[in-house]
Amino acid sequence: MGNEQKGRNPQSAPKYRQVQVAQLKRGRRGKHHELVQGIVQELASLRPGSALEIPLSDVGGVGLANLRSAVHRAATSAGLNLETLADDGKFFVWKASSK
Repeated sequence: MGNEQKGRNPQSAPKYRQVQVAQLKRGRRGKHHELVQGIVQELASLRPGSALEIPLSDVGGVGLANLRSAVHRAATSAGLNLETLADDGKFFVWKASSK
C-alpha cells in the first residue's frame, strides 16, 4: 500500500483558508477590554488593605466567571498579583499581599 493514510484523499481541496502569520492580531482584545483595563488601572493605584467593589449589575452582562478570568489575565499581564471574592451580586478584587 505505500505511504497513503487510510481514508485521506491527497487530491482534495483544503477545508480551511490559509493566512500569513504576520497578518494575525497577537493581542487579546475581547469585547469587554475597556471595562477590564479600567479595573486593572484602578487596582494599580489601590491603597494596601483596600479592595475594589464592583457591582455585577454594572458590568454589562458579563458573567462572574468570565469577569474574574479576564481581570486575572489582564492583571497578570500588568505584573499585578491579585485576589478576588464574590458575594451578593458584587465582585471584590484587591492586590494580594506579598508573602
